[in-house]
Amino acid sequence: MIKVTLKDRSVKEYNKGITIKEVAQDISAGLARVALAGEVDGKVMDLSTELQHDCSLNLLTFDDDGGKHALRHTTSHVMAQAVKHLYPEAKLAIGPAIDTGYYYDFDVDKPFSIEELTKIEDEMKKIIKEDLKLERFTLPRDEAIQFMKDKNEPYKVELIEDLPEGEIISFYKQGDFTDLCAGPHLESTGKIKAFKLLSVAGAYWRGSEKNKMLQRIYGTAFMKKSDLDDYLFRLEEAKKRDHRKLGKELDLFDIYEEGPGFPFFMPKGMVLRNTLEDFWRKEHKKRNYQEIKTPIILNEELWHRSGHWDHYQDNMYFTKIDEQDYAIKPMNCPGGMLVFKRKLHSYRDLPQRIAELGLVHRHELSGALHGLMRVRCFTQDDAHIFMTPEQISDEVLGVIRLIDDFYNVFGFKYHVELSTRPENSMGSDEDWNMATNALKDALDSIQMKYKINEGDGAFYGPKIDFHLEDSIGRTWQCGTIQLDFQMPERFDLNYIGPDGEKHRPVMIHRVVFGSIERFIAILTEHYAGAFPVWLSPVQVKILPLIDKHHQYAAEVQKALEEKGIRVECDMRNEKIGYKIREAQLEKKPYMLVIGDKEMENNMVAVRSRKDGDLGAMSLNDFIEKIGQEVQNKVI
Repeated sequence: MIKVTLKDRSVKEYNKGITIKEVAQDISAGLARVALAGEVDGKVMDLSTELQHDCSLNLLTFDDDGGKHALRHTTSHVMAQAVKHLYPEAKLAIGPAIDTGYYYDFDVDKPFSIEELTKIEDEMKKIIKEDLKLERFTLPRDEAIQFMKDKNEPYKVELIEDLPEGEIISFYKQGDFTDLCAGPHLESTGKIKAFKLLSVAGAYWRGSEKNKMLQRIYGTAFMKKSDLDDYLFRLEEAKKRDHRKLGKELDLFDIYEEGPGFPFFMPKGMVLRNTLEDFWRKEHKKRNYQEIKTPIILNEELWHRSGHWDHYQDNMYFTKIDEQDYAIKPMNCPGGMLVFKRKLHSYRDLPQRIAELGLVHRHELSGALHGLMRVRCFTQDDAHIFMTPEQISDEVLGVIRLIDDFYNVFGFKYHVELSTRPENSMGSDEDWNMATNALKDALDSIQMKYKINEGDGAFYGPKIDFHLEDSIGRTWQCGTIQLDFQMPERFDLNYIGPDGEKHRPVMIHRVVFGSIERFIAILTEHYAGAFPVWLSPVQVKILPLIDKHHQYAAEVQKALEEKGIRVECDMRNEKIGYKIREAQLEKKPYMLVIGDKEMENNMVAVRSRKDGDLGAMSLNDFIEKIGQEVQNKVI
């Protein structure tokens, strides 16, 4: 007999060799119907897996990440099988599940067309209808390589050859199709209920531009058709909100062929950007941050000292000055170290909160670039907090409160992840454990829910990541709090303690917006370009009916501008209906229509982007109304 500890901590005894599916059936028939996989001692496995020893077991449905993964991974195999049926010469690469669905990479003679995706979908439906059982088997390394050579699958052979000696090499078979795969998968193809192929794109094998370009088909899958329909609706909504499209239409920002990955901000985009930065500065000043500016180019030796050379050089740009090697900064932190080190500090000076809106450059592959979301140069709203070990908890909590205050202003919900030590990291286990526990303790002290994201920390320390949820349900990682014991050591930073001796400070790296450019992209899509009044590049558009109203319109414009309100006045000889429609397309928050009545009575006829015609009101009343909205940052 073996003991199985379930999610509710109850313990059940079963005969050794019982499958996960049989445990689910023993608990309830309903659970067995919706279970897609099982998590055994933290590892996600097929429902057919036999339990051979005492273990913990969590039965996974589509509500769990592991359940989604099993469904979508299985659907990617069905897609690969359909492609092989229709295009027998296609070579298989990889086909993982991803957060939003799945993809599979194929080596084919010519790119897939959208029409061909429909054919592949139809073939997938036939495979699903056959309800083919997925059967797992393993092979020794040499046999596995020969098995894939016999199938003329060179990419699979390469993957197997790269696996470590002694690695279990597993395959999954469904009908006439077999794929190299670690799993987990559903029991059969018939368990797939609702799926859709979404797009096709080029993708280099193993992400390297030196390798062949493959064809990547993206898709998604859900347990219910209604959930799939909701997702497809959100995708269509996302297309309408695409910041690249809106950035051009609203004349905010753009990226040109002359500088791929290097964004241009137009005058209206700069108003939006400066408004965000002014807000950032004001809120940081309230919390006793000091602002600095550090150079974009610094000597290469600095990046060796900081650890970036060993852990980040592939993402950096380099140059030579006077025969010396220099690097263009990918991060602001080494400059912040030098600023702190410029003079001796007492423990009474700490914490020191040093903030910087710093322009950084990172080498991104051209295929990864995406509007303002993924660029090669961007401004990080960094801050580095230097403190004593006793101050860690208070400082982490202070940053959490700051980030919460910021996101509430924009109307964002968010969730939190704690990312732990990655494989490519520096520092001792003791330091990492101390830093990780300090972040956990801070989150636990305010009962903030969080998910552990194993192995996704920075190379110098663990971090708390804040994932925003936008108005159509997408999530974006923006804010982060990183605790670092390594850089103070590498830069030999010190402060004088109460005992008169030198001590090593602890350091927090943190951002709130993350990247100003990316945050603007997220805001543009979140609000669909209809920014709240306080953020809107133009807050009011004045629309005089005819020429004789122009003078009063100019007086209204001057009165608004004197109160700091951003105004445009449309003096063109066009019909008022045309002017209103154009202002609405430009997503102006308020339109002020001016005719005889308004001119004679010092009034304005107010139209709201959101609420339509608000009727006539005195100019002073309107100024007070819009002033309150700006001051209170009304969404």
